[in-house]
Amino acid sequence: MTILACAEHCLAWRHQGESHTIWETNTHVQPILTNPKPRSMPTAIKLPQSCGSGMGSEKEKQRQPRETGCYSFLTASQAGSRMMASHSSTGPMVMLAPKTKTKKKHFVQQKVKVFRASDPVLSVFMWGVNHSINDLNQVPVPVMLLPDDFKANTKIKVNNHLFNKENLPGHFKFKEYCPQVFRNLRERFGIEDLDYQVSLTRSPPVKGEGQGEGLFTSYDRTLVIKQISSEDVADMHSILSEYHQHIVKCHGSTLLPQFLGMYRVSVESEDTYLIVMRNMFSHRLVVHRKYDLKGSLVSREASDKEKVKELPTFKDVDFRNNMQKVYVTEEQKEKIMEKLNRDVEFLVKLKIMDYSLLLGIHDVGRAEREEEEAEEPSCEDEGEAENGLNPAPQVGSFGTSPEGIAGYMNSFKPLGPGEFDPYVDVYAVKSAPGAPQREVYFMGLIDVLTQYDTKKKAAHAAKTVKHGAGAEISTVHPEQYAKRFRDFISTIFA
Repeated sequence: MTILACAEHCLAWRHQGESHTIWETNTHVQPILTNPKPRSMPTAIKLPQSCGSGMGSEKEKQRQPRETGCYSFLTASQAGSRMMASHSSTGPMVMLAPKTKTKKKHFVQQKVKVFRASDPVLSVFMWGVNHSINDLNQVPVPVMLLPDDFKANTKIKVNNHLFNKENLPGHFKFKEYCPQVFRNLRERFGIEDLDYQVSLTRSPPVKGEGQGEGLFTSYDRTLVIKQISSEDVADMHSILSEYHQHIVKCHGSTLLPQFLGMYRVSVESEDTYLIVMRNMFSHRLVVHRKYDLKGSLVSREASDKEKVKELPTFKDVDFRNNMQKVYVTEEQKEKIMEKLNRDVEFLVKLKIMDYSLLLGIHDVGRAEREEEEAEEPSCEDEGEAENGLNPAPQVGSFGTSPEGIAGYMNSFKPLGPGEFDPYVDVYAVKSAPGAPQREVYFMGLIDVLTQYDTKKKAAHAAKTVKHGAGAEISTVHPEQYAKRFRDFISTIFA
C-alpha cells in the first residue's frame, strides 16, 4: 500500500468516530479521545520497546518519546520520518495517519456586549433581546405558523452572572412570548430582525418628556417599550391569532399598534412585562401638539396639572375648544377612514373597546424657526460649549438618523423641513397644499387591549346612573363605542 493510499485509509478511519468525537472550532478540527484504552491511536504508531533500542545516535535517543508499558507513542511527524528512513530496509510499512501540522491553542476572550442601563430591568431586557434575536437567527423561518406557535415561549435563567456585574444583576430570568409569531409580524411590518436588535440594544431605552409611567422609547426613537400587566399579557395572547390574521389580510396597512415583541424580565423575584411597538410619532420630526380622542365629551378634558406639561395630552373637549382641525386632501381622508373602519370592525369582532385615536401634530414653520435659533449661537453659548455645559442637541427637522431601523437613511440626502420617510414614519400624513399652515399629522389607534368584561359593565352602569342614560359616556357596549368613535373621527377633518 502506498503512503498516499495509507493516508486516505487513515483519514477515512478518523471520521468513522468509533472511539473519537470530532468537532469544529474556528481554526481547526480538534479530536477528543473518548475511549481511554490506547488501542489504535490515529496519530501514533505502536512499537515494541525493542524496536527503538538500536535506532540512531545518543542525540536521537534523547528525542524519542517517553515509553509507557510495552509501547512507545510517536507523533505523526516522528512516525513519518522514521518510516521514510527505514523504508528501504524493512519493506512497505503501514502509516496510520498523514503528517499533520499542529497549531498552538489560543484562548481568546469572547467579545461581550456591555448592556449598561440605569435600571437593572432595562439592562436585562437589552441582554435578553440581543440573546433571543441571535438564537432566532439560527432557526429557519417556518413556511407557515402553526397553532402551537401562538402558545410558545422561550425562557433563559442566568445564575451567578459574573461578567459586567456592575450593570447586570447576578441572577435574572428572561422570557420571550411567541417568538416565531412576532418574528413574522416584524417581517410583515418591514422591520429586519437585525435593525430591531440594534435599535433596542445599542443604547438603553430612554424615558422621554411627557411620557406616561412605564413608557420608554428606543435610543433612536423608532420603537416604544411599554410596561404592561400580566392581565395584558393574557389579553394579548387571546387576540394574537386574530391580530396576525388581520395584519396578513390588510398587508400591514393599519392604524392599529404594530406589536413587535412581548417579554417578561425577572429580577430579584419580581416580574416585569414589556411589549415593544413601533413609535407612532416620528423619530426625527418633533411633535408640538398631542391629542387623545375617544369620541366622548364626558370627563374628556385635560386637567390643569396636565396642561402645564411641556407636551400635554389634550382630549376631546380640548380639541373642540381649540377649534383644531386636520387639514389633509380628500384622497388622504378617504384612505385614513378606510383603514380606521377596517380596524374598528376588527376590534368590535373581538369585543374590544375604550381605544383612542392618538393624534400628534408637527408644526413645520415652528420647527424651522427653532432650527434657525439653534444655528445662531451667542457668545454666551460658545462659552458654555467650551466648558462642556451646553445641553446635547435635540433631533429636529434636519437631524440625522442613527443606526437601527432608520439607520439606512444615513446613505441618502438629509430630509428637509417637514419631510419624512413613509417606510419609517408609517403613521405620518402631510397637510394639504392649501392648508392654513404646513403641518405633519401622526395618527394611530392606542389602548386596544381593553375588552368589554365584567369590570366595564359595572363601570358603564355606574356612569349611566351618574350622567344619565343619554350621556356620551366612554364605557358603552363595543358596537356603540365603535359607532360613536367613527362618527367623531370623521368630523376632525377640515
